[in-house]
Amino acid sequence: MKFTKRFITQLAITGVALSVTACSMMGPQKPDWQEDKEYRVTILHTNDHHGRFWQNGNGEYGMAARKTLIDNIREEVALDDGNSLLLSGGDINTGVPESDLQDAEPDFRGMNMLKYDAMALGNHEFDNPLSVLKKQQEWAGFPFLSANILDAKTGKPLFDAYKIFQVDDLKIAVVGFTTDDTVKLGNPEYLEGIKIESPITVAKKLIPELRKKADLVVAVTHMGHYKDGNYGGNAPGDVTLARTVPGIDVIVGGHSQTPLFAPDEQNGTLILQAHEWGKYVGRLDFVYKNGAIVWSQYKLIPVNLKKKVKTADGKSERVFIEEEIAQDPTMLEMLTPFQEKGQKELNIEIGFSDSDFIGDRSVVRNQETNLGNLIAHAMQKKVNADIGIMNSGGIRDNLEKGIVTYKSVLKVQPFGNMVSYVDFTADELTDYLSVAAAKQAGTGAFAQFSGVALTLKDGKATNIMVNGKALDAAKTYRIAMNNYTASGGDGYPKIVDHPNYVNSGYVDADVLVEYIRNNYPLEGAKFAPTGAVKR
Repeated sequence: MKFTKRFITQLAITGVALSVTACSMMGPQKPDWQEDKEYRVTILHTNDHHGRFWQNGNGEYGMAARKTLIDNIREEVALDDGNSLLLSGGDINTGVPESDLQDAEPDFRGMNMLKYDAMALGNHEFDNPLSVLKKQQEWAGFPFLSANILDAKTGKPLFDAYKIFQVDDLKIAVVGFTTDDTVKLGNPEYLEGIKIESPITVAKKLIPELRKKADLVVAVTHMGHYKDGNYGGNAPGDVTLARTVPGIDVIVGGHSQTPLFAPDEQNGTLILQAHEWGKYVGRLDFVYKNGAIVWSQYKLIPVNLKKKVKTADGKSERVFIEEEIAQDPTMLEMLTPFQEKGQKELNIEIGFSDSDFIGDRSVVRNQETNLGNLIAHAMQKKVNADIGIMNSGGIRDNLEKGIVTYKSVLKVQPFGNMVSYVDFTADELTDYLSVAAAKQAGTGAFAQFSGVALTLKDGKATNIMVNGKALDAAKTYRIAMNNYTASGGDGYPKIVDHPNYVNSGYVDADVLVEYIRNNYPLEGAKFAPTGAVKR
């Protein structure tokens, strides 16, 4: 597919989207499209941005290059008598300290300059108080969509459920859905007063109504793409949605951070997802004629991604996998002050490591790692606990060998959770460990431990050893965790109402920073996996 430099102006209905109730009272409308006329539409999309407004150290991705790419595609589409929509699958928040410490203001202001039409609310949009999320929508200037995240008092969507865009003669309904795992993954302290329903249950009622009002229905989702619908310990994702709810033309997804280089067609629905961090912009071109999509093509376009190659002298270097995309100067001008402010605050050296500490998502959510052990141990020591437990979903990056900075720690633990603890009887500890140790590998709930070893048998923790000593039925034991899991996050037992529960008030990343400052050089061998849980 050839891409040239062109421009498109977006056409959208102004005003607030109708509620589900208002929509359901309206019958089918006569279509505005002309018989036998071909309508060319392009959907551009990204997902799981996670604070990556700036290019990385290798000059990859970044919103400035993304703007150049998207402007060029819009121009091309317009000159071909087409129209376009730009959508996001959510999770703009959490992942890069420069963004996190500024409430993702540079990211949402960047999306405003990119002229996104709408985005799905992701679970990480609830890592902050609702007041911050409302402020972020003001910066963004486009609708945040989710039909299944409701105000608990009124039962109405907390944000718009959907928005209908007028694209030439076509009406395109864009409806948002958010994983119901947000109940587990969002910070429970910020979900008070919010009701999260099953997106599939809501879609079964809403999609038939949208078919009456629109020519095309596009679901922008933050639910995850799980091959052949095998979602394991996660909530059902896009494949299940498409198979269960007919009438969705396209699903623009997110959450699982999956690069779909070709659409996954399920039940007549094209499912798209563009990996993560703005590494790619997804582009779906299609022709709509006489009430149906009659042709389409799709591509994930890399945003200055590079690969390693060997040079003639045997050395390796990184080269662009496709032609370099220039950074847009207006976007750079807007983002630069945010980047400089963040860099100034974060590049403080706090210690040194003799090894790589592993926090890569694909590893830490499946097995014990030295970084998981380190974090659990730092929490344990801070509050004088016998045991430390860390949910792997709260570990977001590796801690690399060499100089450790405040910034690198914040990349590992970006959520700003508090270290908390509770004093348990031996029986209470056994029950808690039985739940924690049984958390499914491959999910963010998967537990990392310090100070304990056990055997999990038939779903129950047995042969429990606390710091090398057998469990004593007459003793109490202090267990440290973050306030996210203590509040019931990731499906852990809710213990904030336990009479012995204490929120220490110490931010988890600061606890790790303090531990590193007091114990460097960090020795990787000291925290090597020991097989804390035997199954």
